[in-house]
Amino acid sequence: MGVRLSGLLPADLDEQQAEVYRAITGGARASGPRAFPLTDEEGRLRGPFNAMLLSPPVGFATQALGAAVRYHSSLSARVREMAILAVAAHWDSAFEREAHEAVGRTSAGLAESEMTALHAGRMPELTDAAERAALRATKALLRHGTLSDDEYADAVDATGERGVFELTTLVGYYSMLALQLRVFLGEGSASGSDDREPQPLATP
Repeated sequence: MGVRLSGLLPADLDEQQAEVYRAITGGARASGPRAFPLTDEEGRLRGPFNAMLLSPPVGFATQALGAAVRYHSSLSARVREMAILAVAAHWDSAFEREAHEAVGRTSAGLAESEMTALHAGRMPELTDAAERAALRATKALLRHGTLSDDEYADAVDATGERGVFELTTLVGYYSMLALQLRVFLGEGSASGSDDREPQPLATP
């Protein structure tokens, strides 16, 4: 399965699409150093962002949710980026992995060994108990779609109830993007091509 959706040039966008385009390429995403490019050399949106132009009302809300998750969350940068990379590994999303490994290196302080472990579906060696609890919660959400009472209690201790809400939102948001990358850009396994399931984040 290959690319199904061609990139849209800025000059070809209608006003509603252009509003979404400006929201994605401007705002918080445009401030400070960029770890990965949002557009190609001709201005077409990369990764999951191009598909958001198909439905401007939904696309605008989607990009706003992504900006809230990345820039206005109470989660630490390390927890946020490790959780995103765990989602990328679960869904085998090359774009999410490459983009957020770049963020991990430039602004979240992730070690190469930590990102290598996440890419392989393993729990990295973490000395911070709150980071371990948050990543275990991410693993449970990806594997089971819920948290046990003990996992919930540990996650609340680590991040607070607000943090648990933000973490579940993050997992849902980046899983949604990974599915859209599969549908529109052909990432991961083609539907029906094999019986392989996305790999859960394994404990050591």
